Amino acid sequence: MGSGIWSTDVYTAAAGYRAAKGASAFAYSDSGARAVHNDLNPYGVAARESRDSDEHPETVAVAVLFDVTGSMGGVPRTLQSKLPDLLGLLLRKGYAADPQILFGAIGDATCDRAPLQIGQFESDNRMDEDLGRILLEGGGGGQRTESYELAMYFMARHTSLDCFEKRGRRGYLFIIGDELPYPKVKRREVGAVIGDRLGRDVTTEEIVAELTRMYDVYYILPAGTSYAGDRRTLAAWRGLLGQNVLELDDLDAVCETIALTVGLGEDAIDLDQGLNDLDELGSTAGAAVGKALARLDRGALVVADGLDLGGDSGVIRL
Repeated sequence: MGSGIWSTDVYTAAAGYRAAKGASAFAYSDSGARAVHNDLNPYGVAARESRDSDEHPETVAVAVLFDVTGSMGGVPRTLQSKLPDLLGLLLRKGYAADPQILFGAIGDATCDRAPLQIGQFESDNRMDEDLGRILLEGGGGGQRTESYELAMYFMARHTSLDCFEKRGRRGYLFIIGDELPYPKVKRREVGAVIGDRLGRDVTTEEIVAELTRMYDVYYILPAGTSYAGDRRTLAAWRGLLGQNVLELDDLDAVCETIALTVGLGEDAIDLDQGLNDLDELGSTAGAAVGKALARLDRGALVVADGLDLGGDSGVIRL
C-alpha cells in the first residue's frame, strides 16, 4: 500500500462513470451492507503502515477518522466530494511532499455493528476506494458518547509511520465528531473489535498520551451537527487535546481545514498564504477555515492534564 500518485483525472472519470450508471460513491453501504467491509476491518490487523519508497521518499502520514453516527453520517460523503480539493492543496501547492492518507470511521462499540473501520495509508486514488467501502451505519448509542477512544487506541498501537520512526516527525490525525469519548478504552471491546488481549482497561487520558507521541491530533466539531458548539463536548476534548480542538462553521470546509492545518504544521505556509491559496482555487471556505485556525499556535502540541471537573471552569475530567 502507499504506492502510486493521486490523479484528479482518474477521480473525475470514476465519478462520471458512477453518475452515468446511477451508482453511489458509497455503493457498499448504499447496497444494504450490514457489516464492516473486509478491507476496513481492524480485527487482527498488526499495523496500518505509512512507508517511504523510491516513489515517495519523504512520506507524511495523514489520518482522517470521522464519526458516522447520527447527524455525522453526511461527513464522509462531503469528504469524498472534496477529495480533489484536499489533494490539490497538499500536492500542487506543496503543503506536503509525499502525503499518505488513511480514512476511517467511528461508531459505538456498545451497540453498533461497525464500531470501527480503518482503511490503509494511500498515496493514490485507492484512498477514494477506501472511502467508498465505509459502512454508513448511522447508529450510535444516543448518550452523547461514541467510541472515539477505541479508534485512538488503534491508531496509537496499530499504526507504524516512517515520518515518525525515520525522521522524528509526527503524522497528523484528524477526528471529526460532535460527541464525547468514553472515559476508558475497555479491554472487552478491544478484544472483540481489534483482537488484542489487554490485562486492564486503559484510561482515555493514557491512550491520548500514547497517541500524541506519534501524531499531532486534532478534533474538528463542524456546524450543523447535533452538538455543534456544545460547551461540554468542547471542554472535554480541550481537556485532552488543548488548543487542537477546532470549531468549524461550515461542514463543507472540512477538507480545506485539514489541508491548511497540514500546511501550517509542515511550515509550508502561514495562515494568510493558505487563505490566499483557497481564494486562488475559487474556494468559498476561506472565512470558515480562517476562523477555525486563527488561534492555532504552530508551536509544540498542547496537551492539558490535571484539569478539574465542571463548575464554571467549563473543563471536564474524563
